[in-house]
Amino acid sequence: MKNHQSGKVANGLILGDCVEQLRSVADGTVDLAFADPPFNIGYKYDIYDDKREADAYLDWTRTWTREVARVLKPDGSFWLAIGDEFAAELKMIVHRELGLSPRSWVIWYYTFGVNCKYKFSRSHAHLLYFVKDPTTFTFNLDAVRVPSARQLIYADLRANPKGRLPDDTWILRPQDVPEGFAAEGDTWYVPRVCGTFKERAGWHGCQMPEQLLGRIVRACSNPGDLVLDPFAGSGTTLTVAKKLERRYLGFEISPDYADRARVRLEAAQPGQPLEGSDDPHVTVKRTRKQKASPTAG
Repeated sequence: MKNHQSGKVANGLILGDCVEQLRSVADGTVDLAFADPPFNIGYKYDIYDDKREADAYLDWTRTWTREVARVLKPDGSFWLAIGDEFAAELKMIVHRELGLSPRSWVIWYYTFGVNCKYKFSRSHAHLLYFVKDPTTFTFNLDAVRVPSARQLIYADLRANPKGRLPDDTWILRPQDVPEGFAAEGDTWYVPRVCGTFKERAGWHGCQMPEQLLGRIVRACSNPGDLVLDPFAGSGTTLTVAKKLERRYLGFEISPDYADRARVRLEAAQPGQPLEGSDDPHVTVKRTRKQKASPTAG
């Protein structure tokens, strides 16, 4: 891999602290950044302490997000995944303090969430979408369109034959409504990477679905663009970027996670299909209460 200080970044996953590594990246070299940082909720990582004092966590967040904003190109985009506890604060930091412009606040709803005793169980995360320049940024409409109800149900000649853009709520529990939440509807859903799924790496508890990252990478970058992930984890962002023929750069503080993610990356090839189905019903087993359908399996 070439020195990423030069701005000519080759593909790579680098072992090290994200703040230190981000400081070695040249200004304005990244087209798309996706970050799924620790949520500061006490998750047991092998190295990182996920239960810091709130002020310390927010100060650390300011440090690494400031570096992300610096390395973005003038037309670059930044997606940030975060839980309920700090979603509002992180949105304010990136928007009000760093000056990035918010485009969407996506709710990602999933099943097999965290079972809680004294509050409603955790079954969603927030995906905050920012751009550096609100007038100039990459958003590929045609790459993420889905058929509309006007096309599939009403045969409305006024419908755009290319389909419509999905809305900003993503549903990941289609088995509850087997005949609802179809692609032409007003919600997005992608199966969470559960323990029984083929996609599951099996060694990282916070693995993102490839189809989820696929929508973001397709919409907010182009082939050949550089995609950055400061918290590479299981390597999903980088793997998706490689399959979709983008360049990629990731940082990971855990030697074990980094080694395993590199194996996953080496197995991925440009042009290879993403893991998981773009129809979530295919990867969800039917329960006894569900009616069989052509897409259930």
